[in-house]
Amino acid sequence: MRGSATITGSADCGARIDGRPVDAVARAAYDEATEAAARLEALGVTVDKVEDETTDTPDSCFPNNWFSTHSGGHVAIYPMYSPNRRRERRSDVIEMLKHRYRVQDVIDYSGLEQDDVFLEGTGAMVLDHIERVAYAARSNRTNEVALERFCTHFNYEPVVFDACDGAGTPVYHTNVLMCIGTRFVMIGLDTIRVPARRAEIAQRLADGGRDLVELTHEQIAEFAGNAIELTGTCGSVLALSARAWAALRPAQKAVLESHATIAPLSIPTIERAGGSVRCMLAGVHLAARPGC
Repeated sequence: MRGSATITGSADCGARIDGRPVDAVARAAYDEATEAAARLEALGVTVDKVEDETTDTPDSCFPNNWFSTHSGGHVAIYPMYSPNRRRERRSDVIEMLKHRYRVQDVIDYSGLEQDDVFLEGTGAMVLDHIERVAYAARSNRTNEVALERFCTHFNYEPVVFDACDGAGTPVYHTNVLMCIGTRFVMIGLDTIRVPARRAEIAQRLADGGRDLVELTHEQIAEFAGNAIELTGTCGSVLALSARAWAALRPAQKAVLESHATIAPLSIPTIERAGGSVRCMLAGVHLAARPGC
């Protein structure tokens, strides 16, 4: 269901950590992203690596928020909440995609920022590509008008809900709490505040025939929900952080291992910036051009 991925090697991801200077933190983050790409490539996943040599886009190692790609040759560009993150949008990345893959059209929603309307890509939405459902937790980064517009253009049904972490703080990116694979779902059901809505979503996910791996608040805090299924030469690959994998119980791991090759990636510096493996990878659902 999911193919290759685009990963950004940022020269300035993160901030001062444990007294280390910013340039040392940036180098550590860059090295983690480079090693993560190599690990995925070793499993046969096609990874398009993109360099960021600037110092004014510290979160550019999380490209999934500003663009997404879709089967049929479609690309979407998103309106971002933080003015600093809007600078991450790069025309050269879109041109790279056009060169390597068959891109039919690019739909740019970024103009909605002028009206304070935001939808931060596959951070704000977790897409079920089989059932054609876009799951989204309400937040200031997930505007329902923009979500409806995206769903109309790309033929998804929006399913919106309220979610909070273990401390009662609203979750602003849906991909922190759930990952939808071909034959499994990882989800922190307890984050969904309204019991009836929680039961409805759980039933809907179960009706798709997938195995449901329920995550606790503690596992969500360890980034266990921030994972992505990719396709390697030997089939499905579940990419998540080593920290997230360590937080799972043996029974949960057994379910996931029955459906995918597990790729735990060590990214401790990047995770200190607030995102994990899913945020680092913009899935590529486009047909490759011959020879690319």
